Amino acid sequence: MKERLYKILKNKNNIVLLENFGALSILQGLSMVLPLITLPYLLKTIGTDKYGIIIVANSLLVYFQTLTDFSFNLTSVREVSVHRHSKRSLNYIYSRVLTCKALLICISAAIYIPLIFLVPKFYINRVVFFVTFPSLIGYVLLPDWFFQGIQKMKVVTVRTSVIKIISTACVFLFIHEKRDFYIFPLLMTIGYIISGIYAQYLVVTQYGLRYTPIGYRRVSKSLKNNFNVFVNQIFPTLYNNSTTFLLGLLTNNSIVGIYGASKGIIEVANKCIQMISRTFFPHLNRNFGSFEKFKVMMISIGFSSFAVISLLSPFLKSFFHIKGQYTVLTICILALSIPFYAMSQCFGTNYFIVKRKDSMVMKNTVFASLTGFILAFPLILTFAGVGAAVNLTLSRGIMGVGLWWKYKKFKK
Repeated sequence: MKERLYKILKNKNNIVLLENFGALSILQGLSMVLPLITLPYLLKTIGTDKYGIIIVANSLLVYFQTLTDFSFNLTSVREVSVHRHSKRSLNYIYSRVLTCKALLICISAAIYIPLIFLVPKFYINRVVFFVTFPSLIGYVLLPDWFFQGIQKMKVVTVRTSVIKIISTACVFLFIHEKRDFYIFPLLMTIGYIISGIYAQYLVVTQYGLRYTPIGYRRVSKSLKNNFNVFVNQIFPTLYNNSTTFLLGLLTNNSIVGIYGASKGIIEVANKCIQMISRTFFPHLNRNFGSFEKFKVMMISIGFSSFAVISLLSPFLKSFFHIKGQYTVLTICILALSIPFYAMSQCFGTNYFIVKRKDSMVMKNTVFASLTGFILAFPLILTFAGVGAAVNLTLSRGIMGVGLWWKYKKFKK
């Protein structure tokens, strides 16, 4: 056992992998624990209806976050991990990503602002929506794709941890009654902007990257090359985010609050799975022989999480002050989506995308997402929050099982 451990630690790739896993564990640990601390307090203080407004505003913003990402959070990691020893290449990647994201955030603003004035439900709560949007600027400035590509996630961990802890403390300091609900998205926006500016400062001062304007042709080519992976990322919003968004449009804020809080519990497990996926992605791009062990680990974590959360669902409802007749059922249905999410991360991101089979993943994602988007309307109109939970789980099931099936065929 000692000799085996010594061999593992002797390998430089394994040490880097463990360091990044440790950094991401701390980061995702805070991402999981801190919301669990604030969620019961928020639901008790501002109520599920006001919390529902925040959820709808965030669900709208997710569309624009995905647009400004344009899959750079994956493709740029892939490029940086391959060219991390070439300063010239890194400068070009950095400049190209920032230019593309700046263009995309301008397009986002041109769509987002008129939308708030045109939709009555949004206009009534316009303060929350307008306070939420500037966080997109901070999100665009975050160069986490660069740190992940060079496998220096400790930098991201320290920066994000400090911001998250301060933001959490501010929730208890400034939110004391129902009318303070708009302060929560304001705190998130301030946190994102400060984090983004500080991250850019580190990239320029510690890693010597310099921004150089690039021409229209290179921007156009970059967006074109990223399109397949972008479609793979934008389409899940048709069932994942759109389920929440449509629930806000077709039902009331209280139902959205119950569904959003239940989903927030489930996302804790998904963040853990995403953390492992992000840790192994640059590693598997260089050492693909580790995939079989990675596969067993991901699937095991997915099904274990489903079992634990389902068993604890009555306790979770009581602990988080989620008041609703079908809350336990909603949590259990959503928990079933966790192993399917693990499958999609395992076989999609860390198998087919690593093997440059972006188009194959895109087709599977489009099919699952369109199915989920179409089914969302009848399910939500008929069963409200429970229907939204069924739709999310069914869509993730189609996506995860579909990728697993393609993997089995591709392997043969």
